[in-house]
Order: sequence, then C-alpha cells, then structure tokens
Amino acid sequence: MVNQDTQVARTYHQATKHSPWSVQANRHYLDWNNQPLQFKVYIEGEKISLPRDLVATNYAAIPAIANPGLANREEVFPDLAQVAYLLYYSAGITKKLVYPQGEIAFRAAACAGALYPIEIYLVCGELPGLSAGVYHFSPEDFSLVRLRRGDFRTHLVQASGDDSDVAQAPLSFVYTAITWRSSWKYQARAYRYHYWDCGTILANSLAACSAQQLPAKVGMGFLDEQVNQLIGIDGVDEKSLCLLPVGRAGAQTPAAPELTILNPPVLPLSGEQRPYPLIDEIHLNSRLFDSDEVRAWRESVTPADPVGEFDADRLTRLEPVDFYHAEEGKSLEKVIVRRGSSRHFKMEAISIQELNSMLQAATQGFMYDWPEPSEGFLNRLYLSVHAVDGLPAGKYRYWPEQAGLELLEEGDFRSQAAYLCLGQQLGGAASVTVFFLADLPAILSRSGNRGYRITQMEAGIIGGKLYLTAYALGRGATGLTFFDDEVVRFFSPSAAGLDAIFVTAIGVPATSSHPQGRLVYMAPGRGG
Repeated sequence: MVNQDTQVARTYHQATKHSPWSVQANRHYLDWNNQPLQFKVYIEGEKISLPRDLVATNYAAIPAIANPGLANREEVFPDLAQVAYLLYYSAGITKKLVYPQGEIAFRAAACAGALYPIEIYLVCGELPGLSAGVYHFSPEDFSLVRLRRGDFRTHLVQASGDDSDVAQAPLSFVYTAITWRSSWKYQARAYRYHYWDCGTILANSLAACSAQQLPAKVGMGFLDEQVNQLIGIDGVDEKSLCLLPVGRAGAQTPAAPELTILNPPVLPLSGEQRPYPLIDEIHLNSRLFDSDEVRAWRESVTPADPVGEFDADRLTRLEPVDFYHAEEGKSLEKVIVRRGSSRHFKMEAISIQELNSMLQAATQGFMYDWPEPSEGFLNRLYLSVHAVDGLPAGKYRYWPEQAGLELLEEGDFRSQAAYLCLGQQLGGAASVTVFFLADLPAILSRSGNRGYRITQMEAGIIGGKLYLTAYALGRGATGLTFFDDEVVRFFSPSAAGLDAIFVTAIGVPATSSHPQGRLVYMAPGRGG
C-alpha cells in the first residue's frame, strides 16, 4: 500500500517549496524553441463536431457558482448540446489575442502561465445525439475524437470502487494533466499546478452543470491504471487526475466490452521533454491498487482536526447570503466569456458585501468523494485585507461555518503581501489576497499520499469559485505563487504547523493593454 508511505508526499512538498534563496539560485530558463504544444492532436481517429450554436441558459452566475453539484436523484440525461455547453464553458476557447506574427488562444478557465496542461475525456452510454463510447475533447476545433466505440462505463465504475454516483451517471468526464506542458516552465513544482489548473476548470464545470440542472460530483478515489488504460494514456507523461460523473440514469450500467490496448498516435509535444523524478514519485506513490483500497480510502473515518478556536471579540460576522434565491446579476455564460486573469489592479477598495459574497459562494461546498474533514474543508483561508470598505486593513482568518472573519493583526500589509507572492505587485495591489493553508500532516495521516492530491485540488476548486464570483461582481482576480514558509510565518501563530497551498488575489482591475495585440472574443463554439 504505497499510498500509506506519506514521507513521499512530505518530501515532494518540501523539495518544491519556494524560498527567497531557492528562487534566486534557480538557473532555469524558458526554452521557447522547445515550448510544448497547447493542444493534444491525434494523428488518426474519427472526429465528431460539437454543436456550435450553444443555447444560453441565462442562469445567474453567482447562484450557479455557489450551488454546484445538485443532489438530483431523478433521471437526467445530458444531450449533445449540453455536453458541448459543459465543455465550452469549462475548457473551450473563449478569446484570442491576435498579433501580426500570430495569435494566442485563451480558454474558459484560468491556467497558470496559459500552458493548459489539462485534457478532458468523456466516457458515456447512449446519449441523445452522441453514441456510447470513449472520447477526447479537442478545444482547438471544438470536436470530439472517438477513441472507443461502445459503453465502457462499467470499467469506470470498477475503477471507482463501485462509487454509486459513477455507476448512475450516463456520462463521466475524466480530467488528466500532460506534465511537460507545465514542467517546461514550473519544473518539479508543476505537479501542484496540475491540481490548481484542474480545480479551476472544475469550478467552471460544476457551475456549468448547475446552470444546466445536471448533478455532478468530483471523484478522486479511483484506480489510476484502469482509468489510464480506458482512455489510452501512460500515467506518466499524462496522468489521470479526477472523475466528474454527470447526470443520473436509472438503469444499471451494462456489461462493458473487453478493454483492449489503446495507444493512438499523437503529435509530439516538443523536440525533447525533461523528466522530473519528484513528480513521477509523488504521483505513482499516491495510487490505489484495488477496489477494496479505493472503498477503504473513501469511507475512512475522519478524526477531528485541531482547527483551533476563534476569538469571538475579534470576529466580524458576515450576513448570510441566500444564493438559492439570487436570481439577478450577470449570466454565467457572460461571466465566463469575459473572465481573464487580471494583470494589474487599481489600489482601490471593494465592499465588505462583495467580499462576503465571494467567500460564501466559494465555500458553499460541492459534492466530492473524499473523506469529510471535520471543519468542512481541507484548506483554511487566511486573508491579507488591504482595501475593503467596512473592514479594517490587516491579517484575517475566515471561518466558513461561522461566516466570520477573525482579525489576527490590524495594519497595512500591502508590501508584505506582494513579497509573499514572490515579489509580484499584484499580491499587494489587490484589495484582498487570499492564502490557502492546510494541515498536511493530519490530512496525509488519514488519506495517505492521495491526501496531497485532494488538498491541492480542493484549493484549485475554491480558488476557481472565488475567481468566477469576483468577475460576476465586476471585479478581477488572479492566481499567484508564493514563498511557502514565509506565508506560514506571516500568519503565525494562528497558522503555525500548517502548509501554504495556494493564493488568489482579488481587486479592482486596471485596464490593461496588449502592445501590438488585439483581443478578440470568440462566439460560443467558435474556437477553431
């Protein structure tokens, strides 16, 4: 049971921490002549064009973001148009930056460095407009590539340890990461980015499912090798990260055809790829090896974590937000299409009501399959508040169950927040910078090395929900990297013993220009 050797995860996390010394000592440079392709291109295979005239739901963005993963127990089958909607608004090309010498395609969800390591596969039974099979989504030309004919869902059910939601889903998405796309820039730390980038896409996917009234659940407990074999990847260069069963079918999943070897030829990513053994080690040693181990991992009893206590005298309680009846506001479609990572912030304030909506929408929760942490989330949110009307500037911890912000220390910490974010001014110019911290030793003790995966993924999902809510309110957001141990020290003693996981900066966006470039918004489905 390699998953239980948690020293592997601790070694990886420690080795990939940023510090002022490690950043200065790193001689890595970007070899632009060896930059990997942003699209996976199958040399052979039947292509199925997705519908390009997507029907807008006009579903209000914030309720969709706040209430994903509907617990719908009635039969609901997505049709091909809904499949196209989900794929476009989670990973489709929404805009292009056109230069005289070429263009850069941007997608629906944010991605660190715009490297887009995440690929999406579909495993489905017979759907209206789409035959049963295994498919790969190609955002480049907005199509599906058929990899297998027939209903192979039973293999996914077995790989998930007979998860009831996977068994009842007429469609499941499989999200993978092509490591070289990220490690080309971020080296061994790229494994963290895989989950941040995938989590951000999942935030879009869950909101899109909510807008379409489709139940969905994030699945992290599965047999990697069986899923890899099903979709035809090697599990090393390209890794399975999670499942997302969508919809609900009443009938039992039929027996599946035999799982033959699938190794379709694809275009090479670049001239050469550099391996990072640390990434291979953490991923291979966080695998589960049989259905019993998957079930035991998913159903394990979670011990109480030492989450600490808040000081009631220093707690600002926020008004509850009724997201279920919030019908007004920008539609989810408009928010996703217009979203883009903020490159500059004005040093201006947002309101405490806006911050409250962002925090509560991001932490409303979503359906998932990993062991329930005692405090509701694996990650704890710490804030460096710089300019929020109605709230003194300072360091805070957010307590989701109390919907309250505990003031840890009052003061102007803009310069310190920028320093913590590797000296990036966005971290200090933001109205508020949100730091995700987690008790990794406690998480690893109950979930093994796979606990490292779920911690990073949860941070990406919550960060992605913060991102979308900020844009729904007309604000901006961006994800940032950070000096790990310096973040913990900054928020200590409250954060003592925790590990820094992720950072999202939120603020008033400044108009940014693209020298010699022109930003072109793409109509839904017009990615190619």
